Amino acid sequence: MRQIYEYHPAIGFRFVPQLKARVPHVGGGYLVRTNHTGFRSNYEFLSQRNGAARRVLLFGDSFTAGEGVSNGQRYSDFLEKLTPDLEVYNFGLPATGLDQHHLIYQEYAQDIEHDLLVIAVFVENIRRVGSRFRHFIDDRGERALYAKPYYRLAEGRLELCGVPPPKLPVDAESLSEEDRRYIFTRERFPRLKQLLKTASQNPRLNRWVVESGLKDQALKFFGYQPIKEYDNPKNEAWLVMQALIESWIRNHPKPVVLMPIPLHHHIYGLASPRAYQQRLGHATAEAGGTFFDPLPALMAAPIEVRKTYHFADGHLTKAGNEALARAMAPMLARHLPNTPTR
Repeated sequence: MRQIYEYHPAIGFRFVPQLKARVPHVGGGYLVRTNHTGFRSNYEFLSQRNGAARRVLLFGDSFTAGEGVSNGQRYSDFLEKLTPDLEVYNFGLPATGLDQHHLIYQEYAQDIEHDLLVIAVFVENIRRVGSRFRHFIDDRGERALYAKPYYRLAEGRLELCGVPPPKLPVDAESLSEEDRRYIFTRERFPRLKQLLKTASQNPRLNRWVVESGLKDQALKFFGYQPIKEYDNPKNEAWLVMQALIESWIRNHPKPVVLMPIPLHHHIYGLASPRAYQQRLGHATAEAGGTFFDPLPALMAAPIEVRKTYHFADGHLTKAGNEALARAMAPMLARHLPNTPTR
């Protein structure tokens, strides 16, 4: 597979600039096109306006970058179609957290004229903010561990660490016991997941598991909570994330909207969103930003429709991206000025 990312000394990595490539995916593959700054876009990101369009700066991870769909099928592109005279500069980068999104803003976006800044937080991001190492598939197709930039709190202040990150993979065995605590992981209820995975490998059994709703029933029975880090207001990763949110919003000269992107478990009604809604909503309000939760609008559709919103890997399909854009459009209409601001 063609390598679509390159090393970056401030962020860790970015898309290869001026790239045109087809990327294999469980959904059948999709087209990626990047601009000269190394972000997925069919046009360049200009510092100054070149017309009367209002402009939104958008930050997020693979859900925002559009993993699984081509450029024109992402929610940012649908927003441009739904909202007259709107440009959305999409700075989404897969496999990143709020810490790296803030670094992207500082590196590429803080001098760009705009009317509104939107921080799209895929709710799993809290684990990425709390990590210092993450596995990636390298250009040889092998799983390798890489270090990433990260923030920590030192006497209540954010301190940026790990910059520049090393270019070469890290040997996990050489890490201290303390550092190994900060390797990114997403596993919850591993025995339950292994049982369901085993079932999925048998076509007849998998069909019965899906059609019977056994998987959903099992998740509900075990009280599945996919993101427990939000439960504790003193959680280390949450404290860093909270400080990042508040600092970014307070120091930004234009209006800021923070939008959580829920897991499919939340959209299907299998897990409670209450903890992340409470934490993210309170932090945003404390800093003077606007908290917009798209979950109620997404859950308003029948469950049969909601289940078309995600690929098997959990990312948003074209239908899911369009549904998210339709949920966001009225919010943008309320917060964007009638004419561009400087």
